[in-house]
Amino acid sequence: MKIYKNPNLNLKHCNGVIAIGNFDGLHLGHQAILKKIQNNAKKYNSKTIVFFTEPHAAEYFSKIASKNQNPPPRICPWREKVKLLKNSGIDFACFLKFNNDLRTMLPQEFISQILESINLKSFTVGDDFRFGADRKGDTDLLKVWGKKNGVFVENTETIFYGNERVSSSRIRNELLDNNFELAAKLLGRPYTFSGKVVHGQHLGRTIEAPTANIWLPNQRLPIEGVYAVKCMLNNTKHKGIANMGVRPTVGGEKPVLEVHLFDFNQNIYSKRLTVKFIKKIRDEKKFDNLDMLKLQIQKAVSYTHLRAHETGRNLVCRRVL
Repeated sequence: MKIYKNPNLNLKHCNGVIAIGNFDGLHLGHQAILKKIQNNAKKYNSKTIVFFTEPHAAEYFSKIASKNQNPPPRICPWREKVKLLKNSGIDFACFLKFNNDLRTMLPQEFISQILESINLKSFTVGDDFRFGADRKGDTDLLKVWGKKNGVFVENTETIFYGNERVSSSRIRNELLDNNFELAAKLLGRPYTFSGKVVHGQHLGRTIEAPTANIWLPNQRLPIEGVYAVKCMLNNTKHKGIANMGVRPTVGGEKPVLEVHLFDFNQNIYSKRLTVKFIKKIRDEKKFDNLDMLKLQIQKAVSYTHLRAHETGRNLVCRRVL
């Protein structure tokens, strides 16, 4: 799969069927869109192209509105998104830089500068798609343009699960509420995060709980606290416990994902570790000193480790006080 970044966007050389959206999480609703453009690609003998913006519009607006305003967490960073698109069989991924130029672009300008840069055969969007300045562009405008220019325009039907619409917002809320089973059903797969193991402060060694520190993107993830996890490293499965937070006991400020793998003692710096979150054990806490933190970690690790062995394939954890 090829990746394009604007303004170096020129796909006139290929017939294209496209979809545009955030595609955060690539959930069941997004997968329905991808299936449509793949069917259209066969129909029109064309390449599949997916557009998304970086940063997300909500991230851009929160940044210019207030430095203290937090944008919605991301289900997955853009690298993970690109990986999922590639695994789905998409030919081209194109991300548009969301800035003031794109924000103020009129719908007709969006059509002429973005859509008409492609030898377009069909255009598929989600049920709530809007574009252009103040979100004034909609599918009705696109269908009028498409009819004049021989481009088939369609929007997908809303995907429901449990009488509620499947959306990235809903999945973020389910993950924050520790509903990993439901989130997995909405995503069509378990929720995971994959990142490179990097050097940290090596504090885990000093309190007899060495951890793998996972590189995190600038955007926050929809997980906070201590979790029972299953990990994949070099095609090998491992069980463990993870903390996602700022580590207030040691004066941390930026979020860090630390993973302690059970029965494991290897150098894995620069390796990629995929973390599957099974169950939340507790929220992150600030302790009075490192000794109290060490005791709490030992309790959590011992109990989670015990339950992992007792339950075999199913890792079950109760709240550790």
